[in-house]
Amino acid sequence: MAAAATMFEKIWQRHVVVDRDDGYTLLYVDRHLMHDGSAAGFARLRERGIKLRRPDRAFATPDHYVLSSSRKVSDIPDPQHRRLVEQIAENTAESGVTLFDLGDERQGIAHVVGPEQGITQPGITLVCGDSHTSTHGALGALAFGIGTSEVAHVMATQCLWQRKPKAMRVSVDGKLSEGVTAKDVILAIIARIGAAGAVGHVVEYAGGAIRSLSIEGRLTVCNMSIEAGAKAGMVAPDDITIGYLQGRPFAPQGAAWDRAVAFWRSLPSDEGAAFDREVDLDAAAIVPMVTWGTSPEDALPITARVPEPSSAADAAKKDSMARALDYMGLVPGTPLEQVAVDRVFIGSCTNSRIEDLREAARVVRGRKTVIPSWVVAGSGLVKKQAEAEGLDRVFRAAGFDWREPGCSMCVGMNGDTGRPGQRIASTSNRNFVGRQGPGVRTHLVSPAMAAAAAVTGRFTDVRRLIS
Repeated sequence: MAAAATMFEKIWQRHVVVDRDDGYTLLYVDRHLMHDGSAAGFARLRERGIKLRRPDRAFATPDHYVLSSSRKVSDIPDPQHRRLVEQIAENTAESGVTLFDLGDERQGIAHVVGPEQGITQPGITLVCGDSHTSTHGALGALAFGIGTSEVAHVMATQCLWQRKPKAMRVSVDGKLSEGVTAKDVILAIIARIGAAGAVGHVVEYAGGAIRSLSIEGRLTVCNMSIEAGAKAGMVAPDDITIGYLQGRPFAPQGAAWDRAVAFWRSLPSDEGAAFDREVDLDAAAIVPMVTWGTSPEDALPITARVPEPSSAADAAKKDSMARALDYMGLVPGTPLEQVAVDRVFIGSCTNSRIEDLREAARVVRGRKTVIPSWVVAGSGLVKKQAEAEGLDRVFRAAGFDWREPGCSMCVGMNGDTGRPGQRIASTSNRNFVGRQGPGVRTHLVSPAMAAAAAVTGRFTDVRRLIS
């Protein structure tokens, strides 16, 4: 009998082309997602006179440099950014890659578009020149971000050299409380294991609380796996996964669907499969979270106070905490609920799907924003569905700015930034120094918590607004 295997092991072994003596493995790549930063890869192919190996396995959409205020490429003020958005249309037309361009309602953030279109499927390998490619593991794929030279390598060969990571399982058992969402779960996990806690590992998320999440929630959890240092994050496919994929444009159809489902059901980790590391969390103990520092691991329950650097275990940590608090303009001991917020951003590949917008709308319905607040849907289809459900009217009535799909303020490279010193409650994935603009102070929260901040002007325990 074959030894019990993890889901990661099963997928990895199916994609091995060759193992090298130096520890590297050549992996076959099933799907390659591209965005407006992929121009360098196409340029390298041209320099070497190489054509794209498998254009039928590649899909593209502009997201990083597009405007959230317009769908016109000509409106992009930065000439370099405008050229990158133009080039994705030119490169994909020349090579035969499927493009979801501006003006196409399917356009959006790559990590929203992939699952939404059924491009992302269980058991595949998927890469993209973006670190948050781990998002796609929510559907049982082995998905990870790659660098510019690796992008060109995949374009040319449909393969990639990799060292095999270790396997880690994070189990969240029990039931989540009202007002606690997937974003709170992943922030609690990162706070527990640290920003380097999963380095060298592929993380499988398991347990009753994970299985109870929708695909949207699982996408949020897997999205931020990279913020714990993981190579990838994964959730085993189940009936929720199958129901989500059925009927999507690029999902298998007819007899191929039945064969795919049978394969997908074989992927979950076998009973008794060995993981290199195991971490367990109690879902009932997780409460709405908010970050206070300049790393996603700097997260605390909304009921807590800004931490004291003197509580750090060593001098290095004490120094890093002091520097983070200085940058963030926070005083140790201050209750987090007393921290005022200047601006709210709801969007990004972490939290811009229809479920995220519903959660936020639930909080703001019948209330008014007291600070500038934006909603940026993750794709044209999400925006269309939200408008069909009347969510845009809820947000507009509350005073939100209803924007066009794209990465927007998450990356701070498309004109959507805060001002120096501004404190932003953001549903994005990174609170690094200057991430949303020079001197901007970013706090990571769930859509519901961001909405609560928008209508109160400070960090507020959202459970009081929805009870």
